[in-house]
Amino acid sequence: MTDLLGQARALIPCAQVAGAREMVYFREGTEVIDKADGSPVTRADREAEDIISKALADLFPGIPMVGEESVAAGIIPDISGGTFWLVDPLDGTKEFITGSGDFTVNIALMRDFTPVMGVIYAPVTDTLYFGAEGQAFMRDGDGIERKINVRPVPAEGLTVVASKRHGDPAVLDQFLKGRKVAKMISRGSSVKFCCIAAGEADFYPRLGPTCEWDTAAGEAILRAAGGRVTMLDGKPFLYGKTAQKFLNPGFMALGAA
Repeated sequence: MTDLLGQARALIPCAQVAGAREMVYFREGTEVIDKADGSPVTRADREAEDIISKALADLFPGIPMVGEESVAAGIIPDISGGTFWLVDPLDGTKEFITGSGDFTVNIALMRDFTPVMGVIYAPVTDTLYFGAEGQAFMRDGDGIERKINVRPVPAEGLTVVASKRHGDPAVLDQFLKGRKVAKMISRGSSVKFCCIAAGEADFYPRLGPTCEWDTAAGEAILRAAGGRVTMLDGKPFLYGKTAQKFLNPGFMALGAA
């Protein structure tokens, strides 16, 4: 089990350096540019991806990287072999721009188009999550590492974690009908996956579009913690959708059955 977990640990400094670069702009502010798809990007996104890209090339040469900003620039490597990196250097750019702490650095390793290892770093809280091969871990700013697992659904019902800025609450309420919901919480970025992996929530339904780099690291960590991600109809969630520009359909992230 040391292979993928060892690779994850090797990537922690890279994620932290990228996060530190983002924190400079988070504190001081930076210009916001609209990409072709209308989503925002900042210098922090681009510089963080450059840091991660160089680190991956040095640490793991020969494995292609699909990054949000490089794809936006029209750079898409050959991933037909099914092994590649999926990177969102700054997941939650809107949270970043508005001063929220819910933005993350996401790095995932794909094998056979499946996320098998993930590293997520939340710079504002200095919180790190990583997982692979059936083991997931969380490290707070104190540096103490602890193993995390999904929890059984409490008798009082589900804690549902939903996006702060996406989706129609009425549509979500309709989707949740028939489920016993005890609590609703709102979080941004891939932190939602981490809440389930750490046993703080049970269910994250995403009814609108995302991209593969938004979900891969979170899914890898959640799977390692005992959870799963499926399409809204329960079918497997798929990656490597180059023809769709890596766009995801709706999905469900779940903890224990």
